[in-house]
Amino acid sequence: MSYYFNKLVNLSFDEAIEKVTEELKKEGFGIMTEIDVTAALKKKIDVDFRKYKILGACNPSFAHKALLAEDKIGTMLPCNVIVQETKEGKVEIAAVDPVASMQAIGNKDLGEIAMQVQEKLRKVIENT
Repeated sequence: MSYYFNKLVNLSFDEAIEKVTEELKKEGFGIMTEIDVTAALKKKIDVDFRKYKILGACNPSFAHKALLAEDKIGTMLPCNVIVQETKEGKVEIAAVDPVASMQAIGNKDLGEIAMQVQEKLRKVIENT
């Protein structure tokens, strides 16, 4: 089982960020964190790296249910979605597969929540 699902899109990098953020919002997610990996690598270790951002997406109602089911689940939140420029100059969007992530925990209640979140994140990727 893969730990993510992805898609190449015919959008510019900035358009892809905008579109995936819009699609996340439609599914009840907000962006809690945005990490500009390119800028961070340049600042911290003076490395030039392709365009790469990590969006920390959170659906508050699912996060709440997950926290009630497993108090340390916050170590695996929020759900990360990446937008990156590939080596070929294309733009890829990928999201963590919460079902794959939750298998390590072995909590039946989390498995059900993860399947619902997976469905929403897949829809985001498909619609971007």
